[in-house]
Amino acid sequence: MTQTNNKALIAVLSVVFGLVAGAIIMLIFGYNPFSGYGSLIATAFGTPQNIGEIFSQMTPLILTGLSFLVAQQAGFFNIGMSGQLYAAWVGSVWFALTFPQLPNFLIIIGATLFGVILGGISGLIPGYLRAKFGASEVIITIMLNYVILYLGNSAITSFPKAIRQTTDSTNQVGDHGSIAMKWLSDLTNQSSISAGIFIAVIVTILVWFIMKKTTFGFSIEAVGKNADAAKYAGINEKATQIWAMTLSGALAGLGGVTEGLGHYGNVFVQNSTPETGFNGMAVALLGSGSFIGVILAAALFSALTVGGSGMPNISGVPTELVSIVIALIIFFVGSSYLIQLLIKKIKAADAASAGSGKGPKGKKPKKTNQTEEAQA
Repeated sequence: MTQTNNKALIAVLSVVFGLVAGAIIMLIFGYNPFSGYGSLIATAFGTPQNIGEIFSQMTPLILTGLSFLVAQQAGFFNIGMSGQLYAAWVGSVWFALTFPQLPNFLIIIGATLFGVILGGISGLIPGYLRAKFGASEVIITIMLNYVILYLGNSAITSFPKAIRQTTDSTNQVGDHGSIAMKWLSDLTNQSSISAGIFIAVIVTILVWFIMKKTTFGFSIEAVGKNADAAKYAGINEKATQIWAMTLSGALAGLGGVTEGLGHYGNVFVQNSTPETGFNGMAVALLGSGSFIGVILAAALFSALTVGGSGMPNISGVPTELVSIVIALIIFFVGSSYLIQLLIKKIKAADAASAGSGKGPKGKKPKKTNQTEEAQA
């Protein structure tokens, strides 16, 4: 419980330090931080449409955050979530546009499964190479990001003309393959929110159950903490690692499906791998290994992103400052040992102060009868 509280405290302090550092930067460049953050909050929560956009942007962040969390539990550092997400994004939209004659629910289910499988395969490859040959999953996933980016772009430009809107983008999947919900869109003034947010929350509960209540989840955690000890205990550590990375890739792939069938409704050529995958890492780190923390961190990042778009018009603060604030938060999360050191110093100072009789009230401890007798 104490460790959990410490992680939560470190996450909160990381956000506070990031916001304070952002305010200092605003002052340095001649902007009013109160006006800047006020415009950010007013923009993020000022209209139903922007609130809907926050939920829309939360969806892939939650799923990629879960993806990183699962890989981390198995002792992996999955930096390939952008590629896994993009593979699923391209695949799901292709499926939805290629089989329009199918019933709506079959299109959505088929496109989702196809995308998730592509994402899972993208995670399986580095998992297999690490488990069987000891290869670095970091290097492999970085390289796979590029491979998937260029393969995906090539696939989009090679799609049949019937499903392409331009040379570098596809048609909208339309009502047949979309996971958008009309009542949600109407409620949020036609924002891009979709059923993806419900999928993300349900999947979060399912992954929590798998990781905390099943043998498979226990095996992943055991292998992540000590693969040799897990092997000695009878766990097939290599198979567990491979399955963990496959699950991680599938979760990132589901994030890509929600982008293709929900937020954007199509797919288009990318100049670089989607940054949502990298932001998912930051969400998982800020969440400090907690499933609820992942949802809260995704909400924070989405609110900062949506709110930051209104800062230039209202307070004159450039939107880029929001990126700086997010980067600073990640920096403080990454250097959490500094915050831990600060907490230890404060606790040590309090203990020393209490031990020297200089407590909070500044009163010296009363002498006991034994002490008085000894002095006499």
